[in-house]
Amino acid sequence: MKVTEIFSFDKRTKRELPLFLANVPAGFPSPADDYIDRKLDLNEYLIKHPAATFFVRVEGESMINAGIHAGDILIVDRALEPADKKVVIANINGELTVKRIRIIRDKIYLAAENPRYEPIEISPENGFDVWGVVTCVLHPL
Repeated sequence: MKVTEIFSFDKRTKRELPLFLANVPAGFPSPADDYIDRKLDLNEYLIKHPAATFFVRVEGESMINAGIHAGDILIVDRALEPADKKVVIANINGELTVKRIRIIRDKIYLAAENPRYEPIEISPENGFDVWGVVTCVLHPL
């Protein structure tokens, strides 16, 4: 899966949306204004380290079993440590990719979440670094 666009986080933008106290059923709409608990700023909810956060748009099918699809926007946090089983944005040989880090017997692999793609073993010959850990997938319906 390739990164096609990179966006920075604009912490000046603040949009408070209603956060409802009650769960909302997926059936018929009901009046919910009586259940508004407080306002929710999605920046506060989704972004833990604003100065270290950026967004990327992705394309490809290698991460579909992780719920990441072509056109999705990922929230990426550079302040988090990459670790085994984390989904990351990695730079390998000059190309940005989205993969899951796997550490097996002291070897590092970038694993796809689609059985059609083989894991990539990271070796000293690879130009490799991790740009950040994916914390959220924005998947439009």
